[in-house]
Amino acid sequence: MSSATEVRGPAEAPGYHARRTLPLRVEAMRQLRRRRTLLMGGVLAALPFILIIAFAIGGTPGGEGGGGGGGSRINLMDVATESAANFAATCLFVSAGFLLVVPVALFCGDTVASEASWSSLRYLLAAPVPRSRLLWSKLVVALGFSLAAMVLLPVVALAAGAAAYGWGPLQLPTGGALSTADTVPRLALVVGFIFVSQLVTAGLAFWLSTKTDAPLGAVGGAVGLTIVGNVLDAVTALGTWREFLPAHWQFAWADALQPELEWGGMVKGAAVSVTYALILFAFAFRGFSRKDIVS
Repeated sequence: MSSATEVRGPAEAPGYHARRTLPLRVEAMRQLRRRRTLLMGGVLAALPFILIIAFAIGGTPGGEGGGGGGGSRINLMDVATESAANFAATCLFVSAGFLLVVPVALFCGDTVASEASWSSLRYLLAAPVPRSRLLWSKLVVALGFSLAAMVLLPVVALAAGAAAYGWGPLQLPTGGALSTADTVPRLALVVGFIFVSQLVTAGLAFWLSTKTDAPLGAVGGAVGLTIVGNVLDAVTALGTWREFLPAHWQFAWADALQPELEWGGMVKGAAVSVTYALILFAFAFRGFSRKDIVS
């Protein structure tokens, strides 16, 4: 073949720029149109209305009709119907331990593995999209959708709670209240911490997504390992070793719902979560850069 007819590599192709391949906007639209994205959004948006119906049927939480465990235990459920802010905080409380883990594992675990299962991954790389660019685009979009899922829940809860219970200050289960001006910033801080604490699940799911062609395996593996972490945290015999488990700090955001904001637990929990997440993301990028893509 003469030099005049040779096919030029991507670096020589006119107008080719690696940073312009697989734009975030294009990847975001691809993920937004998927059925699992719409289904997950619907489930999270429906949860506040399900809780409102449950409270209407069962009675006031913590009261005689609510089965509040004899009233001896004070928690967010006891003041769930005091205001829209209380209702939003309660929705986060009941979903942070497991429900909010699912969209993170789904969006981060399904993103690369689904391309492999559809046999489209190799065609994306042949486009050509550099491997690091492909992973970066998919990771940013997956984390963006995960954050959007966590924001959707309290936003819908605030709107539904305002209609059902009215707007007012955040009543604290230990007594006292946060002013209306402080309520939204504190809830935003809670959502931010929950998102950071779930970065470990995101890292696990994303790493597994680069190792398997089965999306359910990556998603299920991340959820399963997260559950194992919760079980280990319940083993008090581990003592201070539990502080190295991300699950140990998953409800440290409760310190944000105090009259005086306390940062200690949230800072420690964020440090543990970010450390694990960075290691797992590094494993994903390193392993994928050397992987033989056949699907």
